[in-house]
Amino acid sequence: MIAYLKSAKRQFLYYKSLGDKAMAQVSEEQLNWLPNAESMSISAIVKHLHGNMLSRWTDFLTTDGEKPNRQRDAEFDNDITGRDAVLQLWEEGWQCLMNALESITDDQLNTIIYIRNEGHTVLEAISRQLAHYPYHVGQIVYIAKMLKGESWESLSIPRNKSEEYNAGKFAQEKGIRHFTDNELKP
Repeated sequence: MIAYLKSAKRQFLYYKSLGDKAMAQVSEEQLNWLPNAESMSISAIVKHLHGNMLSRWTDFLTTDGEKPNRQRDAEFDNDITGRDAVLQLWEEGWQCLMNALESITDDQLNTIIYIRNEGHTVLEAISRQLAHYPYHVGQIVYIAKMLKGESWESLSIPRNKSEEYNAGKFAQEKGIRHFTDNELKP
């Protein structure tokens, strides 16, 4: 189980890094760009992730993951201005998540916690959020990629570079590694 927890932390950090890199490529003004009235901007997605992370991971072993003070509907308002404000929410949310994950012991992974009165093991709650957060990070990346167009700097294997990438991977000895080993290095 500790291996799962370690892997989950690395995957969360990987997806955070994708969001970091995507947001770094867009202008401050573009953080609030909306393709249409029913869509969310990058800043609104960040605001939603922040609200979710704080609600789910604050006192998660002893209180419901949907906190009474959470204003979920307001998370979708496109009212955050300034890159610093967006990044502050982004960092606070991820820090809350990582602090919670660091606090979990192996014997707590099967502990039942609640989200809207629905019981989950801690392991299930981690898996739930490991699907939810990358979903929204993908939205951030997609919006940033649309805005940047041809000047987009790829966050994964660049187009038409798969063969070269795979050749480098297969040139290495087989070994147990996590796919994020090289991705998370500065």
